[in-house]
Amino acid sequence: MAEIIDGKKAGEDVAATVAKATAELVAKTGVKPGLAVVIVGEDPASQVYVASKSKKARECGFHSVQHTLAADTPETDLLALIDDLNTDAAIHGILVQLPLPAHIDSGKVIQAISPDKDVDGFHFINVGKLGAGVLDTAFVPCTPAGSMLLIERVRGRDLSGLNAVVVGRSNIVGKPMANLLLAANATVTIAHSKTKDLAGLCRTADILVAAVGRPEMVKGDWVKQGATVIDVGINRIPAPRESGRNTRLVGDVEFMSASERAGAITSVPGGVGPMTIAMLMANTLVAACRKAGVEPPKL
Repeated sequence: MAEIIDGKKAGEDVAATVAKATAELVAKTGVKPGLAVVIVGEDPASQVYVASKSKKARECGFHSVQHTLAADTPETDLLALIDDLNTDAAIHGILVQLPLPAHIDSGKVIQAISPDKDVDGFHFINVGKLGAGVLDTAFVPCTPAGSMLLIERVRGRDLSGLNAVVVGRSNIVGKPMANLLLAANATVTIAHSKTKDLAGLCRTADILVAAVGRPEMVKGDWVKQGATVIDVGINRIPAPRESGRNTRLVGDVEFMSASERAGAITSVPGGVGPMTIAMLMANTLVAACRKAGVEPPKL
């Protein structure tokens, strides 16, 4: 049976490091990391995510600000708010919760955020830095950054000689994940729905990252014996009638069968999810440290 990679514990470790470094930064420079979270509309899932991010920011000792805008807010008003936050010295990180209402151009909004405050890592400048391997000054998207820390806990920082397969090619997870693995010296293949013999390709992976958004798509017999499996997916599906619940959460990997072959595997929930918010806090701290001219902590 595989080792279960505890993302909740790893996330708590990251948050503790961030909180300690924040207290030291405030004592040394008087600078308190500031995170502004912007939400447009009343999407229930987004409301939950935003509340958890704001709560974690306060726990880390940050200056935490939340801007809640009506669903019919004009795009120009949202862009004006971002412009104000870009020039606010008390704010070091800006996060606009996605998805946005249909009348707002998400791409335009993301690119309006200052690259120095883009703690989601979605601005083209940060995307380009990551692609070029300039990790020291880039902001890396939080989910792949957290996934990479979980991989390092099992495999170490140097992945030389290991084959990695990333299933999924999104700009938010798949592509940045591949760049991080490349930077750690892994040999990387990006796979997707058009890949020929996807199952066979997955069986070559020492490190298998599933980020496709399809419930339990990756079957247990797709997993190489002893592989490290990172399941980024989070999907809500009907629960068995005897469970007494209407739905349950599953990942993109068929967990039970995969755990019989994997050397280490993340669960859903409790795997990558807690790392995403923890890495948002880490990115915000890094932004504040850079602004203050202080070396950020190593995670």
